[in-house]
Amino acid sequence: MRAVLDACVLYPTVLREILIGAAEAGLIAPRWSPRILAEWTHAAARLGPEGERIARVEAALMADRFPDALAPDDGERARGLDLPDPADRHVVEAALASGATLIVTANLRDFPRGAMAAVGIEARHPDEMLLSLWRAEPEAVERIVDAVHARAKAAGAAMTRREMLKRVRLTRLAKALG
Repeated sequence: MRAVLDACVLYPTVLREILIGAAEAGLIAPRWSPRILAEWTHAAARLGPEGERIARVEAALMADRFPDALAPDDGERARGLDLPDPADRHVVEAALASGATLIVTANLRDFPRGAMAAVGIEARHPDEMLLSLWRAEPEAVERIVDAVHARAKAAGAAMTRREMLKRVRLTRLAKALG
């Protein structure tokens, strides 16, 4: 399934690593645009120059791992689409340009169901999307989450897997995984 990853799900490191893990496992085919990546690196810059530098390096690594993920967002395909925030039109544009039927975003109110249905796209919260993947491929999703948790612990994060998932608002997935 082709899924556009909105900038708001790329910025929290744990969430991004889980989503990229799902892509590496073949559970999703990620898509993003230059503007989505720029929004992510801009958000990371709030952590300081080092945060922005790390985000740029990670964006380059993601581009190398997923060369087909980059989608244009020139605005032509989504022209006239009525969204609460017209600045989000580029995310829909990336989905339309790449043939994605899903936008993974924490900002569901910015992508109303009616407007999305009119163009054949569904916007889903990452918790809902990952829970759906877990129902279909429980072992694969658990391996991905465990690997991300192990990296977080190795980096000095003293939290349980459940706490880690709750911190990035994956509460339903946390409950499902136990």
